[in-house]
Amino acid sequence: MSARTGSRKLFLVCRGGIDSSIVAAIAADAIGAEHVTGIFMPSRYTTEESRKDAQALAQNLGIAMLTLPIDHVFGVYLQEFRKPFAGRKPDSTEENLQARIRGNILMAFSNKFGWLVLTTGNKSETSVGYCTLYGDMAGGFAAIKDVLKEWVYKIALYLNLHREKNIIPLNVIRKEPTAELRRNQRDTDTLPPYPVLDPILKNYIEKNKGYKDLVRIGFDKRIVRRVINLVDMNEYKRRQAPPGIKITPLAFGRDRRYPITNKYRAVNRA
Repeated sequence: MSARTGSRKLFLVCRGGIDSSIVAAIAADAIGAEHVTGIFMPSRYTTEESRKDAQALAQNLGIAMLTLPIDHVFGVYLQEFRKPFAGRKPDSTEENLQARIRGNILMAFSNKFGWLVLTTGNKSETSVGYCTLYGDMAGGFAAIKDVLKEWVYKIALYLNLHREKNIIPLNVIRKEPTAELRRNQRDTDTLPPYPVLDPILKNYIEKNKGYKDLVRIGFDKRIVRRVINLVDMNEYKRRQAPPGIKITPLAFGRDRRYPITNKYRAVNRA
């Protein structure tokens, strides 16, 4: 690894979620647990459940784990923005600030120690833009960027079965996905449930099905329009994402280069 990338270690956020858990497990398998370090960066919205799950994962894998709370830094940002943002309610701006604080910390460790940062976003999230530029997208390699969310869960179950013990804590697999960037947040607040979203994404992206094809298959018209719109409008984010492993017939990047401008998105939403 060191000869090919110049990095001595792999570094990633371990936040107690399914995606970061899978990436940590893949990294430990690939180069050895002694070369992998996770960092847990709790904010005011991070639950005790997430802390316990992150610690359990690190112990199961045998990787090093650092803890660096971000709430003080987040509070400084909020104070600095108090006047220019006066009269405006909190929204995704404040949510993304937390992700970008974490991204800055990750890259600081990378710069200081020469560690390669792994991002933990999956294909479902990057497809619809459920990720933060310069935040959780900050890093050098995206291990599961071509893996849909439902497959992430299947990989977790496979790893536990293959090892004959629960490397991925069962609570990580069972609990509802959440970014924990606001109180009581769930992925389904923003996105369709993954069992609904992933089949649409697979048909639209990997099988090149259009709106009419997807409706003909039986997907709900309103959800199809919404998903297609999200996929198309977030191409600009994916252009700035790190490289990753291709495992499907059509991955983002070289396989799928979609126009960002010229109102091209209107073609597929008819």
